[in-house]
Amino acid sequence: MADSGTSNQPAALSEATATATATATATAHVGLLSHPAHLISFGFGCGLFPYAPGTIATLWAWVIFLMVDPFMTDFSWALCIGGGCVLGAWACTITGKALGRVDDGSMVWDEIIAFWLVLWILPKASDPAGIHAMGNVPEWLIEAVGFVLFRCFDIVKPAPIRTIDRLSRDGWGVMLDDLAAAAYTLLTCAVLLRLAHLAEGWWW
Repeated sequence: MADSGTSNQPAALSEATATATATATATAHVGLLSHPAHLISFGFGCGLFPYAPGTIATLWAWVIFLMVDPFMTDFSWALCIGGGCVLGAWACTITGKALGRVDDGSMVWDEIIAFWLVLWILPKASDPAGIHAMGNVPEWLIEAVGFVLFRCFDIVKPAPIRTIDRLSRDGWGVMLDDLAAAAYTLLTCAVLLRLAHLAEGWWW
C-alpha cells in the first residue's frame, strides 16, 4: 500500500498549480494599466506573481512601511490606512467584476493595507510606550513575528475570517477578511509580548 502522505503530495502540488494557472488565466485579459482600479487591486504588480502573490505583497508592504514610516505621524498613518480601505473596496469591486471572481488571489491590496495596520500598531522603539511594551524584544523580531502570524491567519482563515471571505460580494468583503486577520495578528502579538515580560520576570 502506498503511503498516504506521499500519495497526497502530487494532489497538493496539482491543486497549487491549478490555482496558479486559474489566476494567470483570469488576469490575462485584465491589464495592470488598463484601469486605475486594477493597478491598485493588483498591488502595483505584486498580485501578478504566479506563486504566493499575497506573501509577495505583504513583503512589499513591509519594505514600503520601513521606508516611509520615519516621515509619518500617527494621524497620517490613520488617514493613509483608512483611505486605503475605502480606495481598496472601490478598486477590488471593479477588478473582481472584471475578473469574474469577487476575491481573486491576484487582488492583494487588502494584504498591503492590513499589514500596514499591523506594523503601525505594533510597538516601536521610537515610542516611549512602545519601549515599555517591547521589553527586551527587538523591534525587527516583533515585526517578523507579525509578518508570519499575519500570513498564517490570512491563509488558514480561522472564524470569522473564513465566513467573511465566503460571504464576500464586493470589495468591502475583500478588505474586511484581511483586516480581521490583522486583528488576530495584533491580539496574538500582544499575548506573546505579555508572555515575554512574564518570562523575563521569572528568569531575572
